[in-house]
Amino acid sequence: MDVCVHHGIAEISRDDWNDLLGTDCPFLRHEFLCLAEATGCVSPERGWSPRHLTITAGGRLRAAMPLYEKSHSWGEFVFDWAWANAYEQAGLSYYPKLVSAAPFTPAPGRRLLLADAADTEAASALLRAAIALAKETGCSSVHVQFPSEAELPLLQKAGLLIRKDCQFHWHNHDYRNFDEFLDTFTSVKRKKARRDRRKVRESGIRFRRIKGAEIDEQTWSVVYRLISRTFMMRGSLPYYNEAFFRGLSEQMPEGILVILAELDALPVAAAVFFESEEILYGRYWGSDGHFDALHFETCYYQGIDYCIETGKQIFEPGTQGEHKISRGFSPVSTWSAHWLAHPQFASAIEQYLNAEGKDVDKYIDAVGSRSPYKNPGEQP
Repeated sequence: MDVCVHHGIAEISRDDWNDLLGTDCPFLRHEFLCLAEATGCVSPERGWSPRHLTITAGGRLRAAMPLYEKSHSWGEFVFDWAWANAYEQAGLSYYPKLVSAAPFTPAPGRRLLLADAADTEAASALLRAAIALAKETGCSSVHVQFPSEAELPLLQKAGLLIRKDCQFHWHNHDYRNFDEFLDTFTSVKRKKARRDRRKVRESGIRFRRIKGAEIDEQTWSVVYRLISRTFMMRGSLPYYNEAFFRGLSEQMPEGILVILAELDALPVAAAVFFESEEILYGRYWGSDGHFDALHFETCYYQGIDYCIETGKQIFEPGTQGEHKISRGFSPVSTWSAHWLAHPQFASAIEQYLNAEGKDVDKYIDAVGSRSPYKNPGEQP
């Protein structure tokens, strides 16, 4: 097996990479990663230096791993700032570090891309190569963010520590329409959801769904202005620039959806979604002002409507947000994996993760008890 480190996704064949990925999460498609690098959103200047790994055998791509050398922890959604501070206080450098992730995207999915799903030899070789690269380049650690649950045994076997967290996902139980979905709620929660939707309708706001190929530059400018305004209100700018979004319409139009909220035919809010065959991913939201219940309608209920109509099985609206529980989203476990070169810090963090994991389990039980469903035990 030949292991290679690539300093840009463009060095790897698009078709070969996408063949390994299959129909999994759109955020690791070659087009997505290439656009992120080409538009400068993911670059050494922004603290993301590509170090993608590939393994070839017999002239064929056998395995690959998205990988970045990072000089900070922004845009990962797995929070290790306390670890970095502890390193600094001990007179050590936590950065640079190696991170396998979909940049700026907390979406679970495979991080070890294999031509043969049962090829544990190639998967283990990828992890050994990542750890060897960390040692060679002076990186403090290797982090695999939001891997699939099926990958956890391999990650553990390679010596990585497993960290548990929680997100809220919606699951489609073959609902015929939104009303049938709401019929699974208790009476009080069902009335509240209908009241939220009615407020938006009575305000005169209407919605348009725009698929990737239909989103022209003018529409992207409007959408980008809306989401930028919301980011700036939180003290930052969007991770991805307008050129990146415009490129998506050309290079992977089947993977993107915009839901535009309009009042008197003028856009007042927008939500940007991505999709695979079975999953809808809610990602970016923005509005021109405050409209009662509009965020819930645009980002959650419209997404659920779309999933029911198109047969999507799962809706992942992003990280955090206990308010999602009352809208029909259920807590699910998410994961990350961590290798640290410093043995004493690795031991201390292992103890911390064991305690943290127990707290996450308690949290999942606690928020799950607030489910709006009549029979919450039957929901995922």
